[in-house]
Amino acid sequence: MTLRPVQVNVKALDHSAVGRFWAEALGWSVFGGMTTYAGPAGDFVWPDPVFVGVDVVPVPEPKTATKNRVHLDLATTSADHQAELVARLQALGATPADVGQGDVPWVVLADPEGNEFCVLEPRELYRDTGPIAAVVVDCADPQAMARFWGEAIDWTLHEVTEDHARLRSAKGGGPYLEFLRTPGVKTVPDRVHLDLLPYPGDDKAAEADRLRALGATDLDLGQGDVPWTCLADPEGHEFCVLALP
Repeated sequence: MTLRPVQVNVKALDHSAVGRFWAEALGWSVFGGMTTYAGPAGDFVWPDPVFVGVDVVPVPEPKTATKNRVHLDLATTSADHQAELVARLQALGATPADVGQGDVPWVVLADPEGNEFCVLEPRELYRDTGPIAAVVVDCADPQAMARFWGEAIDWTLHEVTEDHARLRSAKGGGPYLEFLRTPGVKTVPDRVHLDLLPYPGDDKAAEADRLRALGATDLDLGQGDVPWTCLADPEGHEFCVLALP
C-alpha cells in the first residue's frame, strides 16, 4: 500500500482565471469544470503518468498577506529562457513578490491572486523535470519531514540534510518534492497543498489510517461530507487523500 502525489491543489476566488494562468505559465492545457485543472497538452489524462498537475479550486476567501508555506519552483534551461519566462508570466498577470529573498539568482513572483512561486535560474538538477522543477515546502525540520513523507508516498529520497530534503518519483521525470528549513511557523491554512491518490486496488480508508499511524492528523476545513480525506502532516501542512476515480 502506498500513495502517489498527483496534483498541486491551489485555492482561488476565480478558479477559471487562475487555472488559465497556470496552464499558460506551464505551457499546458486547461480543463474546466467545478475546478480548473492544468495538465500536459493533449488529451485529458488523469492522473498523468509522469507530471503533477495543478488543480485550482474555488473558495470564498481571498489570500491573506501571509506567505504560503508551499510553493512551486519553475525550471528554465538558460539565462535567456529565464528572462523570457519571467517577462511572459508578468504579461499573463504575475507580479514581483518580496519574501525576503534578497539578492538571489532566481526570480520570485506571485500568480494573479498572490500565490508566490519562483522562476529558477538554469540548474542541471532540473533538466528533465518538465516546467515544474519542484514543489517546495517550508518547514522547521526537513529530516523529520523526509521521514514522514518518505513513508507516506512512493517517491524516493534523494537528499537529506539538516536544512534540506528532496524526494522524487522512482519512475524518473516530473518534479521534486523539497523541504526547506525556513524561519517562522505555520499560522494560517495554506492556499497550496498536495493531493495524493491510492493505486488501483488499494483502499483509501486504510491509506488514511496508515498516514495517521505515521503522524498525520485529521483536518477539518469545513469540507463536510466529501469523497476525499483531509489530513495534515506532523508540521501542519495540509494535504488530501483522494478517492480513486
